[in-house]
Amino acid sequence: MNNPFLVPFNTPYGVPPFDIIQEKHFIPAIKAGMKEQKKEIKSIISNVNKPDFENTILSLEHSGQIIRRTVAVLYNLSYANTSAPLQDIMQKVAPSLSAHNDYIFMNTSLIKRVKYIWDNQKSLHLKGEKFKLLELYYKAFVRNGANLKSNEKKRVAEINQKLSLLSLQFGKNILDTINDYKLIITDKADLAGLTEDLIAAASDNASKAGHPGKWIFTLQNASVMPFLQYSEHRSLRQTIWEAYTNKGNNGDDFDNNNIVFEIIKLRAEKANILGYSSHAHYVLEEQMAKSPDQVYDLLNKLWSPANQVAKAEAGELQQMIRQEGHNYKLKAWDWRYYAEKLRKQKYDLDELAMKPYFSLHQVQNGVFDTAKKLYGLSFVEVVNLPVYHQDVKAYVVTQNGNKKIGILYLDFFPRDTKQGGAWMTSYVSQDKTGKKRTLPVISIVCNFTKPVGNTPSLLTFDEVNTFFHEFGHALHGLLSDVTYHSLAGTNVPTDFVELPSQILENWCAERDVLKTYAFHYKTGESIPDDLITKMDTSSKYGQGFATVEYLAACMLDMGYHTLKDGNIAEIQKFEKETLLKIDLIEEIIPRYRSTYFSHIFAGGYSSGYYSYIWSEVLDADAFSVFKTKGLFDKDTADSFRKNILERGGSADPMKLYIKFRGKKPDIGPLLDKRGLVG
Repeated sequence: MNNPFLVPFNTPYGVPPFDIIQEKHFIPAIKAGMKEQKKEIKSIISNVNKPDFENTILSLEHSGQIIRRTVAVLYNLSYANTSAPLQDIMQKVAPSLSAHNDYIFMNTSLIKRVKYIWDNQKSLHLKGEKFKLLELYYKAFVRNGANLKSNEKKRVAEINQKLSLLSLQFGKNILDTINDYKLIITDKADLAGLTEDLIAAASDNASKAGHPGKWIFTLQNASVMPFLQYSEHRSLRQTIWEAYTNKGNNGDDFDNNNIVFEIIKLRAEKANILGYSSHAHYVLEEQMAKSPDQVYDLLNKLWSPANQVAKAEAGELQQMIRQEGHNYKLKAWDWRYYAEKLRKQKYDLDELAMKPYFSLHQVQNGVFDTAKKLYGLSFVEVVNLPVYHQDVKAYVVTQNGNKKIGILYLDFFPRDTKQGGAWMTSYVSQDKTGKKRTLPVISIVCNFTKPVGNTPSLLTFDEVNTFFHEFGHALHGLLSDVTYHSLAGTNVPTDFVELPSQILENWCAERDVLKTYAFHYKTGESIPDDLITKMDTSSKYGQGFATVEYLAACMLDMGYHTLKDGNIAEIQKFEKETLLKIDLIEEIIPRYRSTYFSHIFAGGYSSGYYSYIWSEVLDADAFSVFKTKGLFDKDTADSFRKNILERGGSADPMKLYIKFRGKKPDIGPLLDKRGLVG
């Protein structure tokens, strides 16, 4: 069988050959890849020469290329374009991959060679990237249990395999829950308040599902969130809200409560075996925050002012309900509906009036133009590159129109085979150990509303923000310019990785930038100045709610992962008690409840969801330099690129930040940006 993973990809720019990759290729390639890498590891161990950087660390870095190619495609497709056979493959290979990783990082003979180099790094003159790569591998061995006793190693290996399967099942259950739910509306009167494009999308959903003449709303964010924001039918808002907030918590085949229970318990046990007080202590040791105390210090500084603002916002919404002649109490499913009405009342700003100016095509032009002005990048669509789905578009990224920087995939629209949310990922990491720079292959995956009929995909401004955010991550991957792939792009501490994404969000609302991409999709008219002014004056509106729902999720994450033994009597009870401790008002729930908190139970953010706000301190502080010197000031942009975007994980993140900023970050700009100062 000709298996495309067994040799370097023979494609333009080295992208995965999606056009010939088949599901039957994955398991044989993974088996061959593990076999190949075990031979490479044995060769390193049996080397009779004294351990040094080249014969041990660099050899480790170069090992496992088949498995790296295969797993990158497999894992990315499992999130962006999965199938029942692909999910089955993931379940089959996850334990084997976990065991293979343990074979490497619990290998006593291998750690001896790595430790020798670590202990003799000065005499070996290992500095810069060589030192960082050595440090990365040395810590990986120690933190994976290489120094444990044999029985402890065995138990950690068992835990790793169980966790890999549990995380997969957690994510699958959420996807199945989303795909299983449909709010079917048969009476047109029940569509009151909803936007034309949302109604059209719901009609299209119904037609595809075999219900012509009806309307189907789903738990995809592009469907449920605008429904909650605009539907005039309170009972329907409650119905879809309860379905949305109980994903994975319905006592059915897709229930995640037991999975959360097992994950928390196993993570705590593993941390204890490795010598840490809790999973959070284990994780945070390698982050900028360093400890749970530091995380809580930041969260608590923000919680009090944010909660105070959120309570005031709730009072305003309750007053509006009374003014409308209703006597019911504000509930969580009412918040977005009345918050949008109050926004219109306070600022004369109607989000529906904004959407026609944010067609996806024009927003994409604005994103590309911003990257060109900041970093001299150009994006040219390539129609003959293989893609994994017909909706995906591929772009060659160049510097000043000639030097090739990388490849960018854009995958925008929801489908049953795609997880919800938005993310950036990598198929191929940048590398410079070969004869020439390996071009990074980066992908942005979103869930924006699909075009319907003659109406293009129209974004809310929040979705515009999401596009800029993910594009910031993409720039981090594309502009990476380090020697070793393990240090490239977004291979940085979790609480630093959001800086490049969040800082780019700042440009999307700037007047001068809006004028480059916000054009009415029918008339071509540029977004009016008075609308921009309204957007600006209302920018701090609703920040109490936004900050509190986010911080509550952070507190939930930390609450679970600071448990020393991981013992929880009942997940829903623990969640409720955690939120009571912080005085979260009942009208607001955490951005993610436990049973659909994918970031921490099916992603890489356990004990790290705080990272977004930690990075926002950095981004608000960093953007203040651009505001002072100019949005597209060349020296400032060059410095940010040179010291942050290009460097990946090749140096300590705080040192990189200080090189750009000249000082440590200040929390003041963030508090001001969110309107949380008195």
